[in-house]
Amino acid sequence: MLISLDHSPDPNLEIGELLTVVIIRAANVVNDIRENLKNLTGGRMVHYEQLISTALDDALKELEQKAKTKGYDGVIGVKIANPSVVEGGVEIIVYGNGFKRNRPSPNSST
Repeated sequence: MLISLDHSPDPNLEIGELLTVVIIRAANVVNDIRENLKNLTGGRMVHYEQLISTALDDALKELEQKAKTKGYDGVIGVKIANPSVVEGGVEIIVYGNGFKRNRPSPNSST
């Protein structure tokens, strides 16, 4: 579970450490040249759009997996740093705080 709120609406959530993921995905050289030519004439740069979209999906999945590996139920305050096209690829940074749901102990009465 990834939540983009900056604060917990649920008092039963214990906020944990900051988790970060950085993804840099290489561009195909041939497509990169075509996109640079398109930049001269204008129009959508579909190759880069797809590259950023794929990198973002991968980064969010990796952030969620990192939270599970560390024993968290999810991540709150998820932020996506400005995705940027770098020479030969794209860079995405996502981050947020892990959280755990406070669960009543099995011995407590309800």
